[in-house]
Amino acid sequence: MENPEKKPNTRGIWDWFDPRGRKIGGWGFILNRLSAIGLTVYLYLHLVMLGKLAQGPEAYDSFIAFAKQPLILFGEILVIIGGLYHGLNGIRIALNSFGVGVNAQKQLLYGVLTLTIVGSLIFGLRMIAAH
Repeated sequence: MENPEKKPNTRGIWDWFDPRGRKIGGWGFILNRLSAIGLTVYLYLHLVMLGKLAQGPEAYDSFIAFAKQPLILFGEILVIIGGLYHGLNGIRIALNSFGVGVNAQKQLLYGVLTLTIVGSLIFGLRMIAAH
């Protein structure tokens, strides 16, 4: 017989992204998941857009004109932020898996966030200067 006091978990996958009550490590985990999803979506879009090369110079030129829109440029900055964070956090997680920096996980995560912000600002400023 079922326990009437135990309620079934109806949220499921949404709990993965729920920041309530989490410490900094939980936030890092949520950001890692979101960056992974964003990079996966970007990879698909990137492959679709590379298909424009096969359609000839006119199709590619029209895509380049489209890609210079502010919304697309903002998306490029988001890809850089996601890529930097996901990659640097992956290094942090790998080091922790080998026992390196286990006692300094919070500080390492802050370092990952700082490097992501600095790297993203440098990229963003250079991208704006190029346009």
